[in-house]
Amino acid sequence: MSVDLATLLAILAMTAATVLTRISGLFLIRHVSLEGSRRKAIESIPPAVLMAVVAPTAFATGVAETIACAVTAFAALRLPMLVSVALGVVSVAILRALGL
Repeated sequence: MSVDLATLLAILAMTAATVLTRISGLFLIRHVSLEGSRRKAIESIPPAVLMAVVAPTAFATGVAETIACAVTAFAALRLPMLVSVALGVVSVAILRALGL
């Protein structure tokens, strides 16, 4: 296997951009007061991203996946993201085992 220099440089540049974006967010958030509606807006980002990731699966696959996406969506309203994702994975595994 050979690695093209341009590809390697692109990967490294994307890695640097991602790391800098995440780290700068952590430093910049210290200078912003998060009260009321700002806090709610920030807290709604992870469930929104999760739904953006699983929604195409709900519409493009079978019944088991659609039900599991619904379980994940409802779980994301009340539970931590890791628990919501785990429930979705377990749900689709069980539903597939049942033949849906």
